[in-house]
Formats: sequence, C-alpha cells, structure tokens
Amino acid sequence: MSDALQLLAAARPGHAMRPFWMLEPHMHFLNHGSFGATPRHVLAAQDDWRARLERQPIRFVGTELPLALRAAAARLAQFLGTTDERLAFVENATDAVNAVLRSQAWQPGDEIVMANHTYPAVRHTVRFIAARHGVQIREAVIPFPLNSQQAIMDAYSAAITDTTRLVIVDHLFSSLALIAPVAEIVAHCKSRGVPVLVDGAHVPGMLPLNLDQLGADWYAGNCHKWLFAPKGCAFLYASPAGNADLHPTVISNFYGSGFPHEFDWQGTRDYSAWLAVTAALDFLDAFGVERYQRHLSEQASAAAHLLSERWQVDRPAPSSACGAMVTLPFPVAFDPNRGSLDDAAKYWHDRLWREHRVEVPVLAFNNQLWVRISAQMYNEISDYEALAEVLPN
Repeated sequence: MSDALQLLAAARPGHAMRPFWMLEPHMHFLNHGSFGATPRHVLAAQDDWRARLERQPIRFVGTELPLALRAAAARLAQFLGTTDERLAFVENATDAVNAVLRSQAWQPGDEIVMANHTYPAVRHTVRFIAARHGVQIREAVIPFPLNSQQAIMDAYSAAITDTTRLVIVDHLFSSLALIAPVAEIVAHCKSRGVPVLVDGAHVPGMLPLNLDQLGADWYAGNCHKWLFAPKGCAFLYASPAGNADLHPTVISNFYGSGFPHEFDWQGTRDYSAWLAVTAALDFLDAFGVERYQRHLSEQASAAAHLLSERWQVDRPAPSSACGAMVTLPFPVAFDPNRGSLDDAAKYWHDRLWREHRVEVPVLAFNNQLWVRISAQMYNEISDYEALAEVLPN
C-alpha cells in the first residue's frame, strides 16, 4: 500500500481529507453526485497508463491493452458481484443504455416502460427509439413526496402491460435522490416475462451491489461518481440472456466477436480511465468500503435533518429511501411573472455559488424548487451549515 493510501486508511472524514482531491479551496462542494471528483491517487494512476501507451503505442495497444482491460474488468466485476465475461467498459451509463436499446429488434407496437423521473438522457434515448420503430412509451408515475418505497414498486407494476417489451428501472432516481426497491421490481418483471434494464448511474460505490444476484438482464453503472474513477469510466453488465446480439454504439473491428469483446475495442481512444478503475478500487478499499458507505448515509441524513430544521421544511421521503444524496424543498416562493421555474432554478444555483461559494444543484419539478445535497468524505457539517444559513428572499 502506498504512503497516500496508508494515510487514507487512518484519516477521519472532513475537510482534513480535502488534500486527497484537487478541489478548489474555500468552497462548499455539495454536488459530488453530478460528476464526482477524482482523487489525486487515481489521476496519477491514469497518467501512468497514458505514459505506458505513449512509450510504445504498438506494443501497448496490440499486446498489453487487451490483457489489462480484462484484468481491470475482472477486478471491477468482483467488486460488483459478477464475473468479467458479463462486464464491458463504456464511457458512461448513457452509453450503456444506448447500447442496449439500439441493439434490440424492435417491432411496431412494442412498449417500453420507464418512470416519469427517469434521467433525461435515458428518456431522450427512449424517445429516439420510439420515433424510429413505432414503439410505445408507458410511464411509471413515481409519487414525490414519497411515503414508502412500496409506492415505487406499485408504480412500475401498474405500468406494465401484456405488450411491454422492456422495463427501464432507475436504481436511484437522480433528481429525487430516491433508492428504488430494484430487486423486488426485477423479480416482478421476471414473473411477467419482461426483460429489465437497470440504470444504476449513481449506485456503484454508494450502495452494495451483487449484479448476478439481482437478476437484471442489463445493468448500467458509472464508476466516476461514488467509485472515484476518472471521468469516462462506466460499465454495462449483461446476463447470459441479455448479451445475445448486444453491440456497442460504435461498431468497430471486432463486430461479431460477442460480448464483451466488441466493447473492449471501439477504435483508437484514451483507455486510461477504464484501466485506472483498479486504482479507484484501491482508494476505496484503503478507506474501507463498508465504512465509506455507512459514513455517506449517516452524513447525508444528518445534513438533511439540519436543513429541514433550519428551513422548516419536511423531508419528502423516509431516510431509508436515501443513500448519499437527499433532495429537499428549497424554501423560496416561485413567481411566474419573473420567468420560468427552470429560470428560477438557474438563478438560485448561480447565486448560491456567486455569493456563498456553495455548489449544489437547484432543481425544478413538481411546480417548485428543490436542492439535492451530496455527502462525501471531504465534506463536514459546516458545509451544510453554509447552505442552511442562506435564507432566500
């Protein structure tokens, strides 16, 4: 273990851990959920991989890269509860979702079920498929505020029909910061003979995962968020049933060689983000995976309690439905005479950053404004205090 990882193993969460990252000083960064923040240790490993490529590009690409990619996939697969032959690297979860949706032999009248709060990029991909193949879209309407996770299960169940060809499940809804009862939803879909694609963009690292046990046909996950990998590192899991006729969005030299090998080579590109996932896993292991996940959950819950008390707002969901992020009402009245709700969200985001150096998403949905806070090892309660002290006027 390197000196940096030894220090990490003994470190206590809070601002004292900020030197492990390259984050700007004197800001309250409460938005790890959007793009993550890659530790210096992982960035250094990525630089090492780039250097290996440039020292002898032919040898690296032809001989070293194929073995290194599969070794990295095997390490990641072990962490995710599967094996490397069921795992392919992609650039992001949206890439993985596109690969699945654009590999299917759609017929007019087929139905795709997704939630009304499905991530916009996934929603647009479904719209693209529907427009070109005559596919119908049905929505599972997720209530928010939410009383229990059973309501999410009920919403998906109610949306599935006899002509449903695919169900897309958000493991964690990005805007709502809600964890879906994904195992129960997958089991229900399987009982009705419907394949399932899980969008788990936020989940790897944040929550325990056992992909083989989950039983979904496909699972898309990002490694650059809660798993600390560089940007551009994500994966697509495919079950034995799900990998038939599955192809990457970029067809290249190894078309027809099967999953995951087609995905391993999509032309000349920078593969270092994928290869550096092992350094990200080393970083997480040094701190302790269970310790990390427990800390994130406890910190997010404490921060949500602080804000709800200070702002006098109700938490819109039980703490059991939240992980390392919580979405809360933002206590400011919306005046439609001053622009759209989206305009108001941008105004408040920009003002929080400009005047208070608080980086936090301000979201517009359900006819009001919300903030989504993230918890991370480099945060401490004073970061959330800084947000709590902002009294909108």
